[in-house]
Amino acid sequence: MKVFAISDLHLSLNNPKPMDIFGPAWEGYLNKVFLDWQDKVGENDLVLLAGDFSWAMNLADTKKDFQLLENLPGKKIIIRGNHDYWWKSISAVRDFLPKGFYAIQNDAIRFGKVIICGTRGWQVPENNSEMTPENLKIFNREAIRLELTLQAGDKLRSDESDRLICMMHYPPVNFKREDSEYSLLLEKYKVDDVVFGHLHGYKRATLAFIKKNINYYLTSCDLVDNKLTLIYED
Repeated sequence: MKVFAISDLHLSLNNPKPMDIFGPAWEGYLNKVFLDWQDKVGENDLVLLAGDFSWAMNLADTKKDFQLLENLPGKKIIIRGNHDYWWKSISAVRDFLPKGFYAIQNDAIRFGKVIICGTRGWQVPENNSEMTPENLKIFNREAIRLELTLQAGDKLRSDESDRLICMMHYPPVNFKREDSEYSLLLEKYKVDDVVFGHLHGYKRATLAFIKKNINYYLTSCDLVDNKLTLIYED
């Protein structure tokens, strides 16, 4: 089994919102994603979708977006991004999802020896002046949710050979890769890999790096040339 990831697809079939207005990286990007997906992914593989799946404002309007990916190979695991306004209730989302899709919200799911957990997160500031009282409130709330999903993943571990992969939408560290409450939690629970997105068009963004024995992967589709990133292969 292989585990791939890509994020920030920003689908909008029900209410078209062209993404190419944001630059040439978005021109024909979905065709590139789908061709790469079909070339790489097998039926037993996993594809992690780390947020900002659809521009839709309500769950019913995501139907065509999910149908677009439904027949692509592999199991699809999604978390909520900051633009997924359609994602209100996790139970409603799970009832709505087509076969082969799995939604994670502060919990975890196991596929063989791979355990996937995940939550949205929040922006890690570059300096303390960026942390307003409102941002601090959200940041701390998301830290609680991150620990909940990590605890859920840890409970599913049977031995040290299990691989724990955490999905977040927001980067869990700043551009300087300084320790944050999020990264410290990831270390505490001995996560193997972290997949995140949210960033777009940043020339200084590093797509993959290792911090304290954890592999971090930035998978925003425009930054990875609209190709899936291989996270793990057993």
